[in-house]
Amino acid sequence: MPHMFEKLLPYEASHLILGAYFNYWHAFRGITKRAQIRFENRDWTGIQSDARERISLYRDAVGRTTEQVLLLMGDRRNDDRVWKSIKEYFTYEVKNFNTRNIAETFYNSVYRHSHKGLSADENNMFVHATATYREFKSTDPIYHSFSIDQDLQYSFRSILRRYKIDLPWENLDRDLGFLEKTFQEVIDTRSLFIEQCRIETIKSIFFRNKGAYIVGRLWSGREVIPFVIPMLNGQDGLFIDALLSEDRDVSSLFSYNRSYFLVDVDIASEMVDFLRSFLPTKSLGELYNSIGFEKHGKTVFYRDFLRHLEKSKDQFIEAPGIKGMVMHVFMLPSYNVVFKIIKDHFAPPKQVTEEEVKYRYELVNLHDRAGRMTDTHMFENLVFDRNRFSEELLTKLLKDAGSKVTLGEETVEIKHLYVEKKMTPLNIYLETASEEDAEDVIDGYGYAIKEMAAVNIFPGDMLLKNFGVTRLKRVVFYDYDEIGFLTDFNFRVIPEARDEFEEMSATPYFHVGHNDIFPEEFPRFLIGNPKLREMFHRLHGDLYHVKFWRDMQERLRRQEIVEVYPYRYRQRFCEKFAGYKETDP
Repeated sequence: MPHMFEKLLPYEASHLILGAYFNYWHAFRGITKRAQIRFENRDWTGIQSDARERISLYRDAVGRTTEQVLLLMGDRRNDDRVWKSIKEYFTYEVKNFNTRNIAETFYNSVYRHSHKGLSADENNMFVHATATYREFKSTDPIYHSFSIDQDLQYSFRSILRRYKIDLPWENLDRDLGFLEKTFQEVIDTRSLFIEQCRIETIKSIFFRNKGAYIVGRLWSGREVIPFVIPMLNGQDGLFIDALLSEDRDVSSLFSYNRSYFLVDVDIASEMVDFLRSFLPTKSLGELYNSIGFEKHGKTVFYRDFLRHLEKSKDQFIEAPGIKGMVMHVFMLPSYNVVFKIIKDHFAPPKQVTEEEVKYRYELVNLHDRAGRMTDTHMFENLVFDRNRFSEELLTKLLKDAGSKVTLGEETVEIKHLYVEKKMTPLNIYLETASEEDAEDVIDGYGYAIKEMAAVNIFPGDMLLKNFGVTRLKRVVFYDYDEIGFLTDFNFRVIPEARDEFEEMSATPYFHVGHNDIFPEEFPRFLIGNPKLREMFHRLHGDLYHVKFWRDMQERLRRQEIVEVYPYRYRQRFCEKFAGYKETDP
């Protein structure tokens, strides 16, 4: 750059970041748009690969952009005044963007990547929203709108015609009949008047794993009701699998325990607004995560957390439950998350390293979570007000993770931590649960283990304390320090003792490899309470036998994508209308 134009350095740097953001956004949408082609071709491994690639895309783009910006800035890379000017130019360029918020988060990531060890910098980063979180309202709505009349099948046919999927229908007339019957149940159960109803569906189809979803809402005149149509591509063509209108099913579909949707988005804030109209308990951050903007979801979470700290006065406390050997976990009672710090030293028998723990949390972030593994946000150099911590808690933090905690006169800075949604540990939930609720969550505990196995994850430590119960009473795994790929483990039967000395031996009389697992030992340590243990055995006794595990391994090694439905099985039309015959009227 000629010396006389050195004053243009901030302008050039801001546009370098802006150009990189454009390239990232183009690639992000390109990967997302591939989802429908993958779905049409039944390329399930391709869809999962794209979901992982899209997550990695952001960090790769930020890494490359940071190198280019620092090279351009040369010896001015640490000049605070230059960075202020870069931010001003960037602000001016993106203020009318339809993706302004996502662009600002991208800028934040580049700035932090350029300043290792930095906490949030309010002067040089978009720590607080520059305006409302909404970019602007599009002239063309992001959804289709349909009035409903007495001919429900005609109404549903009109909805489906708006979505162009290059596949033949397996049996459209049958599926329209199922939609009609199910929708009529909704009308009758909620005492709605059809003539007052309107259905609005987002124009983009939501894709994840083997499913394609038409996502919308039903306006009844007095309430907003979820309206989601899952579609599957079977061997004989496209078919509708269910109609979801209950909060529990649709909330689970968009849960923080599931992988992100591949859905083509133009104005992200408008889609988040639409989703929040029928998912009011979801935070903005969760909804941004669900449609693939996890880094901006993290930004939105952080802004919400700062606002909460300003409005609240309670202090951080240790999280309830059995203390972990790997993580120190604390929380703010008035806020619905927990903070997890990796301890400096792990008590025996834990043999993992800190790097292995970090790798496993990263693995879960990239992997299909099947609705059974909680999502996390990783933060570095997070600064808290010291007066929100008791001296007792600070003493424990310094003892457990002193290398990651720096105390200032007024601050507590934590070098590395994870943030997760707060749940009730399963062992604590069971202490006061009714018999009906206990059976419900014990059943969910078994399904959690099975559904993780279906996506090639073995939890390692399957004790009750490592699972949590969500607001919807769903059982979710959250302790990742011993997880691994199911196909890497060796499931064995305990060999018979050759004599009474071996039988009475306090130590194993046979060789046990590092990845050897003996399912027949599970009853001895998984559940202490005899009544709950019997309950689990009745519901999921197959987990005590090597056959279940080896059969699942064989399916995975054949590269079969094992079905894990993100809604209750009884909502599926194949179950709901199990007695249906083609000749039925």
